[in-house]
Order: sequence, then C-alpha cells, then structure tokens
Amino acid sequence: MRAVICEAWGKPGDLKVGDLPDPVPGPGEVLIAVAAAGLNFADTLMIQGKYQEKPAFPFSPGLEAAGTVAAVGEGVNRVSAGDRVLAILDHGGFAELALARESDVFAIPDTMDFPAAAGFPITYGTAHGSLVWRAGLQPGETLLVHGAAGGVGLAAVEVGKALGARVIATAGGAEKGKLALAHGAEAAIDYREEDIRERVKALTGGRGADVVFDPVGGEVFDASLRCTAWSGRLLTIGFAAGQVPQVPANILLVKNLSVIGCYWGSYRREAPELLLSEFRDLFGWFEEGLLSPHVSHALPLEQVAEAMDLLLTRRSTGKVVLTTGKA
Repeated sequence: MRAVICEAWGKPGDLKVGDLPDPVPGPGEVLIAVAAAGLNFADTLMIQGKYQEKPAFPFSPGLEAAGTVAAVGEGVNRVSAGDRVLAILDHGGFAELALARESDVFAIPDTMDFPAAAGFPITYGTAHGSLVWRAGLQPGETLLVHGAAGGVGLAAVEVGKALGARVIATAGGAEKGKLALAHGAEAAIDYREEDIRERVKALTGGRGADVVFDPVGGEVFDASLRCTAWSGRLLTIGFAAGQVPQVPANILLVKNLSVIGCYWGSYRREAPELLLSEFRDLFGWFEEGLLSPHVSHALPLEQVAEAMDLLLTRRSTGKVVLTTGKA
C-alpha cells in the first residue's frame, strides 16, 4: 500500500511517500480503505519522537481516518465490509489502508463526506467530552472559546451553541473571528488587538464567562482566570502557545473556580462505552445541521510536509486533511 513513511525522528520535510506491507486485521480489528485522514498537532510531535507513543520504524503517522471497511477480523460485529466509517488510531492513518480497533470505529451518516469525517472524531469528541462530561455546560451559560478558528476551537463553538450556551470566541485576526461567528459564536475577540479580560467583562456585564475552553495555554490561560465568573470552570485542553501555565491558587480560592483538565483520548481506554453514546449525539446534531465541519485544506499524501506546515504556522482554519484518491 502507498503510505507516508517515517523512518527516523525528524521534521515534516523528512517524511516520504512509499510502499508499506498491506496490514491484515486480527481479532477485534477493522481494516479500512482510507479515503482521507485528519492532521493533528500530535502528528508533528510523533514524527519528532516527542509524543507519548513512539512507534517502531518504519511507521505511518495519522491519528484519525475515514473511508470504507475493507475487511474485519474475528469477533467484529459492529461494522461490516463496505460500511462508511471514521476511526481513531494510535498511528497509521496517512496510508491507503489502516488498522483500527473495533471500539474506535464508527459508522458515519450518509450525508457526511470523507474529508469532513476524517477531521471529525478528535476535534468534536474533545469539544463534546470536555463541555459535557467535564464542565457540565448548561443552556444559557456563557462559554468562552479560545483558538476558535482552529479545529478543536471551532468544534467547541458549534458544540457549545448546540448545547444552548452563549458563545464568545477569541481568535487571531478579523477573518478568523468572522469564521467563528459564522459557526455560531455571538461575539468574537481579536486577541491581537483587544484585551481579552476587558472585552469579556464588557460582553458579560462584568460577570465573566461561566465556562472557558482553552486549547492555547500561556498568557491566554492567565487572562482566562481573570475573566471567569464566580464559581466558573476553566477547561485546559492543550498548550498550543507552547507554555504550560502555572495556576495561582489564591485566584481559585477567592472566585471558587475549578480548573479542569480534559484529555479526551484517555476515554478510549478508560470508558470506551461513553464514545458510543457521544458519537450518536454528535452524528445526530450533524444530521440536524447543528454541526458543520470546516476543512480549510485537503491535500494529497505527497504534500504531507506542506500540510503540516499549514498547521504549525497557523495558516489553516478548522481542519487540514490528507487524501489518498481512494473515495
């Protein structure tokens, strides 16, 4: 099979496209003929050897994929050959064929195309899991979403809106703010030009946000602590800014704040049954038109380095996906 191949730790430009042996599904496994694969920041870490998982060389990166079931292993009964599916993977999505555990494979709606499906599971899974399971976001509450034009941020805007919250978005630049508004945000803050704390206070009558969704960290996290409402919840999702913040406990004490971590990927191991109900809800919202996955770039496997550069330099919005030409 044709695949993006990582033969040694290095940069995106060191990756090549070549042939790897076709995988064969074992018990409980599903073989997927990949049409498209979602690109994530974690992929750029994995090829450098900086991710928690370090596959044996040679390997193909890629943590999420969509396509058609090609074959199933012994004991698989949730999906069958020919089904249109998406899957979450440990690696291997940037290839014409990918193996996934049955528990990580979900049949997609007929109206969802493969590029949208390829970038769907991690972003929307994270947004839904963090806002519902961890923060308990309620209708009528104010949700502040940072990095709102990126993949997981834009998903959080839509999921928050679907849950009945009032959504305020922050993004870098007017165009990215317009994208967040188009996907359901009530207001957008350009963090390059505006003070996040002051704008949130102004938009909420001085009260602040009930829930903050933060995949950025760094100075954005510090601003969030100061514009979260009394008894609010601050979700820490990731650290795109590159700086892991330190929490001043006195602010938590005075404002009765909760800082809540959410690593959605851990639910695959610890509570996989939750993902079944989660994706039922998410696919239902998609079919109702409440979710509209945004793919800014769809590039062939051969342009994997360019695709990663789009992500690393923040020139993309929503998701970047790689395509195999196998619809």
